Amino acid sequence: MDRQELTLWLRLVSTPGVGNVTARALLTRFGLPETIFQQPTAVLRDVVGPTVAIALSQPPTDLEAQVQTTWDWLHTQQNGAAQDGDKAVITLADPRYPGALLTIEDPPPVLYVHGATRWLAQPHSTGEPATGPMQPPPMALDRCVAVVGSRNPTPQGALTARQFAHALAQAGLTVVSGLALGIDGAAHAGALDARQDDTIQPSTVAVVGTGLDRVYPKRHLELARRIARHALMISEYPIGTPPIAANFPRRNRIISGLSHGTLVVEAALQSGSLITARLAAEQGKEVFAIPGSIHSTQSRGCHALIRQGAKLVESAQDVLEELPWHPQAGAARTALAAADTGAPAPAPPPGTDAALLQALGHDPASLDALQARTGLDTARLQAQLMALELAGQVGRLPGGLFQRIAAV
Repeated sequence: MDRQELTLWLRLVSTPGVGNVTARALLTRFGLPETIFQQPTAVLRDVVGPTVAIALSQPPTDLEAQVQTTWDWLHTQQNGAAQDGDKAVITLADPRYPGALLTIEDPPPVLYVHGATRWLAQPHSTGEPATGPMQPPPMALDRCVAVVGSRNPTPQGALTARQFAHALAQAGLTVVSGLALGIDGAAHAGALDARQDDTIQPSTVAVVGTGLDRVYPKRHLELARRIARHALMISEYPIGTPPIAANFPRRNRIISGLSHGTLVVEAALQSGSLITARLAAEQGKEVFAIPGSIHSTQSRGCHALIRQGAKLVESAQDVLEELPWHPQAGAARTALAAADTGAPAPAPPPGTDAALLQALGHDPASLDALQARTGLDTARLQAQLMALELAGQVGRLPGGLFQRIAAV
């Protein structure tokens, strides 16, 4: 994309009153932005009304500054942002634009992309014969599953998200999430850990709610750099956009739109991940939810989704069997073995009492409840809980509760 083309697209999307739906209507009626801006105001008025038609007749006052900022981002590295990887501005007229987003109600006219952009609209071979002579080859980003959930998960929830994402990525899927704290970050990390050098899809895609010249939250800076180096980061927001609360739920439609299904790992009843699940259902996509303890507030959102018709998920196979295509057999077997929830729990570490793990079970429990179950005095019980916590087999929850962390 040259600077003139970039200027015209940014002028279109930054014109007051031109949202995604209006921009698409203009593009459908007149073609490329260059043609739109050649139309008389009277002609534009028939499509967008008088106020927006007048606004389209003059470039926004900050257009040149926005173009320069975007141009600089495309051609230079900036401190504090994810590094490495390619950068691109992809429009609705670009053949690399993700086809799945064209089916949602308001696809962004402009996407900012950072990472291994070679995967965008790149044909790949599945190892399976085509079903017909005219069938086009599958394209990259055509096998995505969203994994979302709480920003404050339990230790078990974070581990579950990481292991499910790892299994799904090994099975040949791209894991899509939002780079938020908690489940999102665990899902990205698990998918990146499953990355194979000869992969034909990115292992993960992060859809963010800021401009791509910054990383939010800051603690995910290194994770964002890994994604930019090996996978993809996507945003609909212009370069320079800071964290704005309203932008994060809005970007969720892109997470669900890219994906054939959305898996919710943990979610409270007011969790933003339930917005993603609702959008997925409205887009005609599959919704999956992992059940949890009836005593955990982080499970209530998932239980609500299951009551509303989401598929209850216990393993990666439960997700894969609902998707419209089948992963390569070898990768699938490896992934499903890793995600088998029927595997026995790991043996307790040396020096700890196996009876304590047995007494703890898999629901959150208080110190008083554990004392009643085990008969241990406070000092010994706390010492054993600390040893199990350091060994990664027990997690400490808010409210003085403890929970066993099982391999998923």
